[in-house]
Order: sequence, then structure tokens, then C-alpha cells
Amino acid sequence: MRAACYSHQGPAPEVFTVGEQPTPEPGPGEVRVRLRWSGVNPSDWKTRKGGGGRKLMAPLIIPHSDGAGVIDAVGEGVQASRIGERVWIWNGQWKRPFGTAAQWIALPSAQAVKLPDGVDEEAGACLGIPAFTAMHAVRLAAPHPGTTVLVAGGAGSVGHYAIQMARARGATVIASTSSPAKAQHALAAGADHVFDYRSSDFAARVKAATGGAGVDAVIEVNLTANAAQYPGLLKAHGQVVVYGITGAEATLPALWLMQNSIALKFFMIYDIPPVDREAALRELDALLRAQRLRHTVALRLPLDRIAEAHDIVERGELMGHVLLEV
Repeated sequence: MRAACYSHQGPAPEVFTVGEQPTPEPGPGEVRVRLRWSGVNPSDWKTRKGGGGRKLMAPLIIPHSDGAGVIDAVGEGVQASRIGERVWIWNGQWKRPFGTAAQWIALPSAQAVKLPDGVDEEAGACLGIPAFTAMHAVRLAAPHPGTTVLVAGGAGSVGHYAIQMARARGATVIASTSSPAKAQHALAAGADHVFDYRSSDFAARVKAATGGAGVDAVIEVNLTANAAQYPGLLKAHGQVVVYGITGAEATLPALWLMQNSIALKFFMIYDIPPVDREAALRELDALLRAQRLRHTVALRLPLDRIAEAHDIVERGELMGHVLLEV
């Protein structure tokens, strides 16, 4: 099969090769998926560069956790009726050396989720990390009618989905962005209010939008940078759901957080409890079946241009998902 891979860490143009690799066979409890699209995420370039102390887990890595395609073979213990299913992939390369940047992937059957009719495979390749992260974050924040949620980074891939999911639960959604174009992107997802987080009166504008009460929850893309603003944003007994940081440590307004009974909830989408994953999958599937989600594909490239795709995602210059056609 044709696949993109690397055997040492470093800059994308220096480490990636694209060529032939053995086609996998599904083991017990596994399915094999003929992939059509592979999604590129920030975690992919960070792992490839060795960020956060990440080291090579195997002599050869085929990257990427997200993708979509069609099941063409099943292993022992998996119903043959799954052959021919259109599916999307989660955790394709989590604790495994071979991910979705290839024509085929073999992985546990549960990690290949059936795509509902009417949802195309491009959208499927956007779901694994971005939509799953947003869904779990929203579930932890538990918004409902009468509550207000601040989605930090509302123009990002996770934030864009989180806006839609919180709105689907009936909440009022405020988003933070950094440019007029990103503000329009967040508004298109359904945000009720969008404010530039770089402005000196950001917290005051958020507070004013809630009638002075503050938000019930923050879905946080960057605790490291944003924690200092929480006293001006959150109401007492509010919560912050953290899925992203930009440093190993963060300075928190600890006394204010304690005095106001603020809950901080951290998670990493690759490793959430099975019961939470199953619940998130059910809610996400319902939204997909109801055609309630917008999927924004910013760029499609062939597999041979994987190094370019990684560099584009690392620079953060596009709004939406970068996909490789495999």
C-alpha cells in the first residue's frame, strides 16, 4: 500500500517519505479500512517534531489519528456484515505506530464508527480529534437552556464544533477570536456573541453580554494564556473545561477560584473513560444523523504533499480542517 511515514523526528520536509509499505491484515476483533481521507491535526506535527518530550514509539511511524473510508475486511470475532460500511476513525495512531496517512489501516472494530447516511467521508475525517474533543468538552460543561458558555478560540477546529454543540443543547454561546474573519467563522457556527480576546476590555464585554452575571462555563483552548481573566468572566460555581494548554505550567487566580467554588476539569481526548466515550459517540452520532453540524474543510491535498500539510497546520494559517486524499 502507499503510505507516508517517518523514522526520525524533525522538520516535515526532512523526515517524511511516501512510498510502499505492507498492507495490514485485521487481527481478532479488528477491521481493515480502505481509507479515502486522512485528517491532519496539531498533535500530529507536535509528535513528529518530538514536542512535549514525545519520542518515537517504533522504528517507523505512519502518522495521523483521524480518517475516513470503507471497511473492506474483518478479523475473527467481527461480523462480516461490517464489510462495505463507510466509517470514520478515532485514535488511529494513539499508542500505535501506524495511523491513517496510508491507503489502509487495521484497528479495533470500535474505533471505526459507521458514518450516517448523508455525511460524506471528508466530514468523517474531521471528527476523530476535533469533533470528539468538542463533544466531550461540551458534555463536561453540561450546557442547557438558560446557561451561557464561553468557547475560547471559537474559530479553531474544536471551538467551531463546540459552538454548534452547545447551541444544540440550548445554551447561549459567546466565542473569543482574534480577527474579523475568525469572528465571522464563529458566528457562522452559531455563536450569539463574538469578542476579540486581545482587546483590553474583553472580560468586560463578555460580562456585559451576560447582563453582568458572567458565564456559567468556559470551554478552554489555552489555560496557560487565559486563566488570569477568569475572575472577570465566570459567575460563582462556574466551571472551566480545559482541553488545551501552551505550557507545562499555568498561573491561576487560586484564591478567587476557591472563594467562588470554580471547578476546573481537565481531559485529553485520546484517553477518556470508556463510559464517557460511548456517551459522547451517541450524542455525536445523533447530531450527525440530524445534519446539525457544519464541517469546514479548508484545504485538500494529495498524500504526497503531507509535509506541506503539516507545515500549514503548524503555522495555523487556515480556518478549518486540512485533509489528505489517500
